[in-house]
Amino acid sequence: MAEFVGAVDQGTTNTRFMIFDHGGNEVASHHLEHEQIMPRPGWVEHDPAEIWARTRAVIETGLRRARLRACDLAAVGIANQRETTLVWNRRTGRPYYNAIVWQDTRTDRIAAVLERDGRGDIIRKVTGLPPAACFSGGKVQWILENVDGVRRAAETGDALFGTIDSWLLWQLTGGPDGGVHITDPTNASRTMLMDLATLDWDEELLSFFAIPRPMLPEIRPSADPRSYGTTRPRGPFGGPVLLAGDLGDQQAAVVGQACFGVGEAKGTYGTGSFLLLNVGTEPIRSDHGLLSTVCYQFGDAPPVYALEGSIAVTGSAVQWLRDQLGVISGAAQSETAAREVDDAGGVYFVPAFSGLFSPHWRPDARGAIVGLSRSSSHAHLARATLEAICYQTRDVVEAMRQDCGVVLGALRVDGGVTANELCMQIQADILGIPVSRPFVSETTALGAGYAAGLAVAFWGSADELRQNWQEDRRWQPQWDDRRRAHGYAGWKKAVNRSLGWADVDGR
Repeated sequence: MAEFVGAVDQGTTNTRFMIFDHGGNEVASHHLEHEQIMPRPGWVEHDPAEIWARTRAVIETGLRRARLRACDLAAVGIANQRETTLVWNRRTGRPYYNAIVWQDTRTDRIAAVLERDGRGDIIRKVTGLPPAACFSGGKVQWILENVDGVRRAAETGDALFGTIDSWLLWQLTGGPDGGVHITDPTNASRTMLMDLATLDWDEELLSFFAIPRPMLPEIRPSADPRSYGTTRPRGPFGGPVLLAGDLGDQQAAVVGQACFGVGEAKGTYGTGSFLLLNVGTEPIRSDHGLLSTVCYQFGDAPPVYALEGSIAVTGSAVQWLRDQLGVISGAAQSETAAREVDDAGGVYFVPAFSGLFSPHWRPDARGAIVGLSRSSSHAHLARATLEAICYQTRDVVEAMRQDCGVVLGALRVDGGVTANELCMQIQADILGIPVSRPFVSETTALGAGYAAGLAVAFWGSADELRQNWQEDRRWQPQWDDRRRAHGYAGWKKAVNRSLGWADVDGR
């Protein structure tokens, strides 16, 4: 009997393969970065062929390090950067264009037109999403309109659209030689094309973007007992392995954090940050700038929904301090520098480099540093950067409370930024609740492995996964209510200063 599960975590900056045992413990891991292609300001692309090559390489290396073969894996799951969009030829496997990354803003004007002519209200009602450049529908429209031959190929059934999970599943199951073209509801719910209630593609929404339906993948459960297919012998696994789990990366982190109860929430702090609150089997439509999205669907069970707050810039704000300003030499130094001062000295940094996402949804916003004085130093800016990560999170938590009345008892956190212990202490202080980091930090990959393992009964139930979860560190709030309220009032004032800088009216 196979004693392990595998997980591919294909993220915005790197691709990782991990192997876990029945206790959810890491057995082996390998990751590789890929190029960030930025041909114009606001444009962000990835090379799909490079991502596939990196995926092959990390799988092969991970298996070799663990001294395991395909037959040792009960199943494999995939987690992926959501919304990142590509179109490829089903006969040749060649992409027509680079993958357009979720951070890309070239479709701002498409979203603005939808909003202005009233179709935005329909999109919100059907999908739970506002019209925004980060979602996939506008990216597909852009490729159809701007890349020669794609529309003709789409209409004849030769061009396939997918998010990165679809691309990798298609490649792993054979590519042009019988590869399956599928996705799951968590990824489909990020396209502006799927009906949140039926979990199927919506014809009216497809017409908004002029997308031919034959381009679209079949939507299957996130953990599918039927499996999505098996890997090919000549593929990176070197033999047949069941592919049975598929989740967008943020939903995979919910599963990896075992947030299976209504009212439980997790926050993932990476390039951006993403908070998801489990709201149960009925979607809640947000009136306060959050996204209604599918959290997961296991087999034939009803889907579980979430409210999500998506924050575009958190960890990448620290990278900006390092790469563009040169005020720190590495991410770890942001904590060292910030500890030189007791507070930010009245400085606020709003890192709206490509607009503000949840709960503001203001593509016209741009980055702003306010409150500078003659005594402001690099340490104050470093501290303000960490506080910006945490204040953006509070914006989302406040919107969650307003939408559904949930007052969080604690926030489970994961992602690279959680290694910054000062940042996590500030997060507890700004929220006024405990912040908890799990023992297994790679919760996205773990969630993909959990989904695949549940599908093939490697784990019998979500209760087993709860038992696997262990806390590594907990931060308790130290600020009093007065300091917390004063700091947040200043943050909201700073956000107002960032608005209205970019022209995205669609005219």
